[in-house]
Amino acid sequence: MFARQQSSSLNAYRQNAAHGGVAAADPHQLVTMLYDGAIERIQRARGAMAAGERRTAAELISRSVDIVEELRSALRPQQDGAIAKNLGDLYEYCGRRLLMASLGQKPEPLEEVAGLLRELRTAWVSIQSSARQLRTGS
Repeated sequence: MFARQQSSSLNAYRQNAAHGGVAAADPHQLVTMLYDGAIERIQRARGAMAAGERRTAAELISRSVDIVEELRSALRPQQDGAIAKNLGDLYEYCGRRLLMASLGQKPEPLEEVAGLLRELRTAWVSIQSSARQLRTGS
């Protein structure tokens, strides 16, 4: 599903957060880092909202939207079928909810999207672990 070159995800992540180890990460790790980056920014946006820092919250939400869009753009629905299409729809929904949170300065959509991304991250890490076990024969 994530056939785009590693450099695309790498560039998106570097734009949103310089993080040690990105250059050495494989595509699975990069996707995990993208999930982590989006979730972390959403949590920081919630804090900024609670503190009345509207501009900071909006900037953090915008960065989260960029990361979610990068995850969506890496999908190949033509090639990977229903799973990629459904993930794409879910990412699009997350993006809309994030924008609603930003416009309304309401934390509920942020909590919802963070929960969805955590679930996707957990599933992704599980897939990564299973693939690693298959490669090593464990």
